[in-house]
Amino acid sequence: MPGRYLDQFVLGETHITPGRTITETDVTMFAALTGDYNEIHTSEEYAKNSNFGKRIAHGLLLLSISHGLISRLDMIDGTGIGFAEIEDWKFKAPVFFNDTVYVKVTVTEIRNSRTKPDRGILKLFLQVVNQHDQVVQEGTKVLMMKRLPANGQG
Repeated sequence: MPGRYLDQFVLGETHITPGRTITETDVTMFAALTGDYNEIHTSEEYAKNSNFGKRIAHGLLLLSISHGLISRLDMIDGTGIGFAEIEDWKFKAPVFFNDTVYVKVTVTEIRNSRTKPDRGILKLFLQVVNQHDQVVQEGTKVLMMKRLPANGQG
């Protein structure tokens, strides 16, 4: 299903993504992809003596997963032009292996381009929430989105 055009979003609307369990495979693959083999993610023995008491998922892994979960809402696929920036992203709590997270998505700004009438900016405030209803990450993703064609047909 194609995503929504900028003109079809409503300021303040909120959506909840499906959940996703963070697995050891996720962490291992992310470490391999990025080269971040920090022992807090990869060594059970090391992590036992850390502030967390056990291994945690990479913060940037969760940031990436949050974007993937948004795609499951059929909001931006096909109508998103580009990912413009992240504003005020906060890593508030660790995510452990086998935690399940979802994303609460709230539309906070809709702005038409002043120079290109076929596009505009969509700001989404995201809260990554674990199975205990604890916000583990939050911040704003800024996306450049297509506007409805001049004939109003998608």
